Amino acid sequence: MKYLLSFLFIVSFVSVVNGQKKNAAYQLHIHKTLSPLKIDGVMNDAAWAQAETASNFFMVLPMDTSHATVRTEVRMCYDDQNIYIIAVCYKKIAGANIVESLRRDFNFQKNDNFIFFIDPFDDQTNGFTFGANAEGAQWDGTQSDGGKADLSWDNKWQSAVKNDAEKYVFEAAIPFKTIRYKKGIAQWGINFSRNDLKAPEKSSWAPVPRQFPTASLAYTGTLVWDEPPPDAGSNISVIPYMLGGVSKDYTNGQKAGYNSAVGGDAKIAITSSLNLDLTVHPDFSQVEVDKQVTNLDRYELFFPEKRQFFLENADLFANFGFNDLRPFFSRRIGLGVPIKYGVRLSGKPDKDWRLGLMDVETGKVDSMGLPAQNFTILSVQRRVFARSNISFILINKQSVDYHPQQDSSKTIYSLYNRNAGLEYNLASSNNKWKGKADVFASFSPGEKGNNISAASSLEYAGKYWDLSLQEEYVGSHFNAEVGYVPRSGYIKLNPQITKNFFPKGGSILSHGPQISNIYFFDEHLHSTDNESMLSYLITFRNRSTVAASFMHDYVQLLKPFDPTNTGKDSLAAGSQHFWNTVGADIVSQPQKLFTYDATLRFGGYYANGERFFINTDIGYRFQPFVSIALSTSYNNLTLPQPWGNTSFLLIGPRIDVTMTNNLYFTTFIQYNDQQKNINVNARFQWRYKPASDLFIVYTDNYFPAPFSVRNRQLVIKLNYWWNL
Repeated sequence: MKYLLSFLFIVSFVSVVNGQKKNAAYQLHIHKTLSPLKIDGVMNDAAWAQAETASNFFMVLPMDTSHATVRTEVRMCYDDQNIYIIAVCYKKIAGANIVESLRRDFNFQKNDNFIFFIDPFDDQTNGFTFGANAEGAQWDGTQSDGGKADLSWDNKWQSAVKNDAEKYVFEAAIPFKTIRYKKGIAQWGINFSRNDLKAPEKSSWAPVPRQFPTASLAYTGTLVWDEPPPDAGSNISVIPYMLGGVSKDYTNGQKAGYNSAVGGDAKIAITSSLNLDLTVHPDFSQVEVDKQVTNLDRYELFFPEKRQFFLENADLFANFGFNDLRPFFSRRIGLGVPIKYGVRLSGKPDKDWRLGLMDVETGKVDSMGLPAQNFTILSVQRRVFARSNISFILINKQSVDYHPQQDSSKTIYSLYNRNAGLEYNLASSNNKWKGKADVFASFSPGEKGNNISAASSLEYAGKYWDLSLQEEYVGSHFNAEVGYVPRSGYIKLNPQITKNFFPKGGSILSHGPQISNIYFFDEHLHSTDNESMLSYLITFRNRSTVAASFMHDYVQLLKPFDPTNTGKDSLAAGSQHFWNTVGADIVSQPQKLFTYDATLRFGGYYANGERFFINTDIGYRFQPFVSIALSTSYNNLTLPQPWGNTSFLLIGPRIDVTMTNNLYFTTFIQYNDQQKNINVNARFQWRYKPASDLFIVYTDNYFPAPFSVRNRQLVIKLNYWWNL
């Protein structure tokens, strides 16, 4: 690890030397207007005639070597309350727009759209994104880690889209109170992005290399204010809710139970860039259900956070560590347990510092013997060099008024669990070099042995080569109860190499091989797992892709394991297993009304068995009002007795009906053969005012055979976003 750490700092030094912002020369001047603007998608307000125009976009895909062939023009202005933007998106090919639906936070790849990215600190690391598809469905999110967009964030703003035969026009007003920015800074990072599926072409105002998303803040241009943006002034939002519901547990023969609740959130701007979030008795019944998967893994699966309270500046807490080594994972808080209250202070005191402080308390559950618990998380981040940073995190989980010795018949919970650590994040000025190095320690009552984890990674992302190396070490006694660390006592190495070739003509845009190896060792450097993969990816100019792969797996079981995860007999700890797998992946053209993708795998499995796996996602849209999707996963396992031949089917049809941009109905059905359950989740949402909603959510769970109801619930929830 020390060699990789040394290289990280060498690359950081190079980043300092070449630290100038790549697209600093691309400037758009924004001026204050005294004329009123009406957000209607029509460019007839006087302010637009006086505004400077950003045009002459650059092509990003299929290639990044020329200007865009579709024409886009953007203008911006502001007043004391809002930032205004209008984008005229001309059509190269006549015909109807290509959109999935009017659903909010749409899939970028499957919609004609215009979106933009603002970096209010011009630090090329954190920001906001807004936009709409060609039929007016809104898109908004926060950006972190150099440009990753979290579309779960939701806030108050206004937009409209107007269509005619030659173009569509997007117009929006973004309140200064909606975003976070530092008072007195007169230059922001900004970029505009256009996706036209009929061309097909993705373009941006400031040029972005094709290997990066247009959301990359390293490649933003500059928004130059005629004077520093105005102070947002008093910025307090109160978001109360009330709900009523009825539920019934048929399995246990319980009578229908009625419930009601009142609670709410508040957002208080301490400064224009530092925000205090409060929540009291929060309810998350309207949050979309997780998409289920068939679990044949030896370790816990990961599902992303979707609850609104945990989302703003979530990267300050959630970005520590790696995919399978996260010291903090917010879904450990309040799932299946009531949250009494939560307080969260987050933002940027100045351009170089970020701060996150969160305190949440959950209630006790007497039936489980679970005590009330308090969760406190402190995160501090300091920018260094051009776009890199050093961060510190402290996590404390504390049981409240808990005396486990008084009732030894119940589950014993820890009195406390603490984690602390440092992390260095590398991001070069041109975004081609990225890396990370961290070290964490855990502390629990009576903890002995190795309680340390340390990891690092380095990636080079070029046009022709993509190279990465990741390594992790997790001690056998490292314990992150508020994190996601599915295994301990291991050393992991993961090198990966990708090569891209670009033909000068023809239907193929690019093609090339990828070699990846994942090695696991125990703390004595004894090999326990290895997956080696060779794949070849072909990307066509119409944006469809085809890939073929070959994999070799080796596993030495550290614990007994049931290869079907159904509670049958287990393979012995210490047993060794080898197998080979071949596979194919196909993704269709996103611009078609009928879309599909498929993943196929066939090969060996544990105990000299065989596994056939196929996963498909099929979609059809009656644009822009109805989108139908069907996800199917099928596993067939051939194993010796006592398992024999076992198959699992997971099927999930979903229908999205978007009557307008503010009226949605979604039905999601999931049949899970492994869990012997059918789940029905139907959700109606009416956004009657910006960020204010009425939800009606109906949930059913059934036994598939014999078909019967397990439990049923209906919830009606109303919330209102009130700016004081």
